[in-house]
Amino acid sequence: MTGTGSRGAARGGGRLAELDLLRFVAALAVLAFHYFVAFRSVWGETPAELFPAISTISGLGILGVELFFMISGFVILMSIWGRGLGSFALSRVVRLYPAYWVSVGVTAALYGLTSATALDPKLDAGGYAVNLTMLQRLFGVYDATGVYWSLWVELRFYLLISVLVVFGVTLGRCLAFMGVWLLAAGFFAGSENHWVELLVMPKYAAYFVGGMAFYLMTRYGPRLVLWCVAGISAGLAVSAALDRVSGRIELVGYEAMPVPEWAVVATVVAFYALMAMVALGWLGWLRWRGLVVLGAITYPLYLFHTAAAVLIVPALRGSLPPWLTAAVTVLAVTAFSYAVYRLAERPVQELVRARRRRAPEPAAASPAPRVLGEKASVP
Repeated sequence: MTGTGSRGAARGGGRLAELDLLRFVAALAVLAFHYFVAFRSVWGETPAELFPAISTISGLGILGVELFFMISGFVILMSIWGRGLGSFALSRVVRLYPAYWVSVGVTAALYGLTSATALDPKLDAGGYAVNLTMLQRLFGVYDATGVYWSLWVELRFYLLISVLVVFGVTLGRCLAFMGVWLLAAGFFAGSENHWVELLVMPKYAAYFVGGMAFYLMTRYGPRLVLWCVAGISAGLAVSAALDRVSGRIELVGYEAMPVPEWAVVATVVAFYALMAMVALGWLGWLRWRGLVVLGAITYPLYLFHTAAAVLIVPALRGSLPPWLTAAVTVLAVTAFSYAVYRLAERPVQELVRARRRRAPEPAAASPAPRVLGEKASVP
């Protein structure tokens, strides 16, 4: 390995605080899209008309999940380097499920014990039980809350990248994996075939591959082949983003989703520019300790912001102006997300880390820093 690659590997093996900040920004973007554009049934009127000054930028928040996918491609590739399949699977279960199970329970209680009706998935006890597996879409069961769709995408990405874990992660194998996936995503772009969407994920593949390319830059330096892969994925990502936003506009109308095409293109380009800055170390000065906390609460914030809006907004809407209602809701769900992190996620993660320290995996190289880095891998 070259000197540049060695330095990149050292930097790329631990937690990058700048990714915590990007994750939190992505979560706020999704929250803004839902609160200020999408949740008409929660507000009782079109949110874009209630918050016209921020309707366009909030509408672009629909792409916050795509930024999550890019970060996931970066961090998951970092976390599997030198790791076995069992260790990788355990890390994903520990990372995904504790807060998720709380989320399913809170959602079931919300619609079972209150008079809330907005965004009700109308599931029975069996439906919520299936949701606990996170595989409900595989069984044709509705998501208990809308944001779970992205977790189904994440799970399929984990399945695909497990191929690299099984065969061993090297630069050459990563490039082959990324190239084949991009080629398939481009070839099947626009396909309505169920199996293509299930396995290839042409709408989202480019984001994961882009993130992987930028991680490889941190490990091996900014090689031309990696820039080419990132550039090709950016082109596919822009096309996919335009399709997704235009589909939303066609569904609800431009007045309810006032997002021009140029803004979509600029947003996706900005995602790639930010990830390039991370890969090149230009954001390494972001070392505020509070960023770790922001990164830690991002996943709970993503999971619980819908339930918070359904419960709080109708209760306050008649007595407070829209801006203040939204502010109270955001503060409440942020505080609750921190509580979930401290009481549900952190104890389980610390228990698993303690057991790993007592019985380290022989094949893993420097496992502890990579476990810390994994926190950036899901919304």
